Formats: sequence, C-alpha cells, structure tokens
Amino acid sequence: MKMSFGLTFKSAKGRWIANPSWQCSKASIGLFVPASPPLDPEKVKELQRFITLSKRLLVMTGAGISTESGIPDYRSEKVGLYARTDRRPIQHGDFVRSAPIRQRYWARNFVGWPQFSSHQPNPAHWALSTWEKLGKLYWLVTQNVDALHTKAGSRRLTELHGCMHRVLCLDCGEQTPRGVLQERFQVLNPTWSAEAYGLAPDGDVFLSEEQVRSFQVPSCVQCGGHLKPDVVFFGDTVNPDKVDFVHKRVKEADSLLVVGSSLQVYSSYRFILTAREKKLPIAILNIGPTRSDDLACVKLNSRCGELLPLIDPR
Repeated sequence: MKMSFGLTFKSAKGRWIANPSWQCSKASIGLFVPASPPLDPEKVKELQRFITLSKRLLVMTGAGISTESGIPDYRSEKVGLYARTDRRPIQHGDFVRSAPIRQRYWARNFVGWPQFSSHQPNPAHWALSTWEKLGKLYWLVTQNVDALHTKAGSRRLTELHGCMHRVLCLDCGEQTPRGVLQERFQVLNPTWSAEAYGLAPDGDVFLSEEQVRSFQVPSCVQCGGHLKPDVVFFGDTVNPDKVDFVHKRVKEADSLLVVGSSLQVYSSYRFILTAREKKLPIAILNIGPTRSDDLACVKLNSRCGELLPLIDPR
C-alpha cells in the first residue's frame, strides 16, 4: 500500500508555512485504523460488567487508541508502519552516537511537528477522562507520546515512554517545550524547504537524504549539549523509578483494562505479568491479537473510540 500525503514545509517572506494536502478528515483518519468486525452486543455487555465490578480500575493504553485521531502506529495489520514500509523506528544508540542521524531525525520531526502537535483526542480519550472524573478510573498508564490523554483532561496519568511535547538536553537534563524548539529551527533554517512523501508514527515523516543534508540543528541553550525529545526511543529503557511507580499502581488496583495495545513491548507487558501475579481480572480492547489474550477474561476486537463511549462507568 502506498500513501502519498504531500506534506510540505517552506519559508515564505520570512514565515514558515506547513502545507498539508492531506487533511485530518474522518475518512483520512481511518487510513490508520485496521479493519475490525461489527460490535458484538454480548461482548459489549461483558465489558460493561467488567467495568461495573471494578472499583480501582487501572487502564493501560497503546498506539491503537490514537490511530482514530489520525496518528499511525507501528504494528497494525495492513496499515501500521511495518506493514506499509520497510522502514524501522530510530534506535536510541544511533541517535546518541551519530550527528547525521540526529540531523535526519530533527529535520523529519521539524516537518512533521505542526501536524502531529495539532492532533486532537478522539471519543476514547474523552471517555477515559470522564471515567477519571467520575472516580471509576484509578490510574491511567499510556505507552503513547502524543499528549492526547493530557489534552482530554486526564490527570491521574503516567506517560510510560515520555512525551513528544517536551525536549531534553542529553548533557545537562534541561527540559524545554517542543514548540520553543520549533521556533529555533525556523531561525536556523530560514531558506530550507522540504516535501514529505509519507507519514510515520510519533511525528516522523519521510524525507530524502538530499533534503536533510542542509538542515541545521540547534544545541542546548544552557550548555551546548545535544537535544532529544523527552521520549524513550527503541533500544532505550524506561526510568526505573517510573517502572516502580507503575508497579505500585497496578498492585493497588483491583482490575486492569488494556486499550489499543498488542503488548508486544516488554515495557508494558511486564505490568500485565504483575497483574497476573496479583490475580487481577484483565480485559483487553484491541483490534487483532495481543501478547496477553490468554490472560484476559474479556477480549474485544473493536475500535476504541466506538466502544468506550458506550460503557457506563458508574
């Protein structure tokens, strides 16, 4: 499957202009959501019973909750990055060691940022935020780095893999908002322009090596160190203190609901193992199989934004 999005970025009269020919319409958002069967009323009732019986519910979300907001994921059948292309995500070690790789990453992220940062929560994000406000959701753990749960108002939240809306200096640890870095990119690259020929997860786009070659990357304003998004790249590990914190929240919960994750990554799967050790009931809402289907008392293959608003959290 080939998708051409025509996302361009160019300087015009001193102003940077993002010109996406692909817009986040209802139809285009569906490009990244895998096919799913019609809702099974009996399965919906099963999930309703699960939620009704839960008093301290922990919810863990993955990329599948955000595909309905127009953000592609890695593993979805036929529509994920791995199915659409032979490209693979950046590795932490490569980013840290190689200036050309950092240049390529930031050039692509610079082009993708206006669209990525404009994505909005979908009904699934809003439903979970409502559950929190009503006292049903005890804690929310997300593997996503898109800030959509925060935009929806969730506060009892752990961003397991960080957030693309923050930038971190690898040397001094200084944190800055990603929007501030976008302005610095614009100042350093007043005549640079590029056209992306595809979208990838987490604000990434596809650019040619020729387009990337002249892109200038700023350093930390505090110490001159290298800048990195405040996220866990592939090949890196989650902060042990954050892992311990989530383990404690799982042990305090009385049930666990997985939403939009195949649980293939160990950083999230380990919390399922903790839930199993505590004998917590586990429900899974995800289109396609997951690593923990055999541990779930309820499994639904449905769109998150279609099903969660149907559940009464009271």
